[in-house]
Amino acid sequence: MLSHKDNELLTRVGAGAPMGDLMRRYWIPAAFSSQIDKPDSPPIRVRLLGENLVLFRDSEGRIGLLSEYCPHRTASLFYGRNEEGGLRCVYHGVKFDVNGACLDVPCVPPGSNVKDKIKAVSYPCIERGDLVWTYMGPPEHKPEFPDLEWAHVPASHRFVTRHVQECNWLQGLEGGFDAAHLSFLHSGLVDMRKGRTDHDRRIVPSAYEVLPLDFGFVVAGGRELPNGNMSWHVDVMLFPFHKIIPSVPLGAHIWAPIDDENTMLYSINFNPERPLNDEEMEREFAWRGIHTKNLPGSDYAEANKSNDYLIDRDLQASGRSYTGVIGLGVQDCAMQESMGPIADRSKEFLFVGDAGIVRIRRLLLQALRDLADGKPLIGMDPRGYRVRSFRCEAPPDRSLEDICRERLSVEPAVAAE
Repeated sequence: MLSHKDNELLTRVGAGAPMGDLMRRYWIPAAFSSQIDKPDSPPIRVRLLGENLVLFRDSEGRIGLLSEYCPHRTASLFYGRNEEGGLRCVYHGVKFDVNGACLDVPCVPPGSNVKDKIKAVSYPCIERGDLVWTYMGPPEHKPEFPDLEWAHVPASHRFVTRHVQECNWLQGLEGGFDAAHLSFLHSGLVDMRKGRTDHDRRIVPSAYEVLPLDFGFVVAGGRELPNGNMSWHVDVMLFPFHKIIPSVPLGAHIWAPIDDENTMLYSINFNPERPLNDEEMEREFAWRGIHTKNLPGSDYAEANKSNDYLIDRDLQASGRSYTGVIGLGVQDCAMQESMGPIADRSKEFLFVGDAGIVRIRRLLLQALRDLADGKPLIGMDPRGYRVRSFRCEAPPDRSLEDICRERLSVEPAVAAE
């Protein structure tokens, strides 16, 4: 459990809040590149870390992310004209470039130098993996973009979706590293006499280990095999909000905070070696895995808290589904959102299987202390992100550290942009 004070520290992401200031020191996804696919296309709204922003691509293809509110009279730039190298506010015609510099103030008399005195809030952007990423922290601390393997493979090798989770970002991240829930929340056939899945005894880990590393940590669940070896499932946590999953194809999540009570969850499947095949894509479009079907033209899931995630009680009672909720992503959201907009962690009673969650909280609290003390932050070396989650079988006397040293790292990615 956490104190109320620490819970507030870890969950509040607005400007000036300790966690908000920490998040601003990392690259964060803002949108799909396809949402602003052409020069001078209409701007779109973006909300990140409690800030309302507008994203646009100018006449030369450069990307700008500005505060939504024009610094003149605070009208919304979402309604602006994207033309001739900048975004022009339709209220009084004031125009800004991708860096927030004022290009034109047609509403003042000729000869005025007010253009040199007004500037829009702007954040630098880059494109990686068909996403637009932004850095919202102090310019002098801007890091290199992390070498995320999935962001470097060709577009045919990955599948990326996103949807809004109606809860704090930390609930999503912690849920991603909850080792024990896989055998229950995501299970299939159920023994109705005992309320157990048919694979519980085989899948529930008998050992849990957490290994801190330069980029974050790994969370491993191990179970004993009949031959005496251990079967390890190793998830990777890349600071501050990434997860790499040892699925087939490989998977990834990013929990990008919209504000204190909402999160944009990006879900990725990728294969570093080849394009995703028809069978894999057909499975994803059945929406039973980590990807979630959205309402048409929306970032909100079709199965959501307003309709109880379309739970099928007959299916649940039949024993063919533990939850009656269809889809791994929907099942996760149902539980994480059911905790409320911001979970009260002071009321928890944690188990041994929650070791990864405890490590996340300690790591984040230490990072907040490091930020306050001006110390180097974790995950600043882009090469540290060249890692891949995995599953493996190993002798019982083989340490997790040795296994990770042998299997975790991958060769530097070659950009496919």
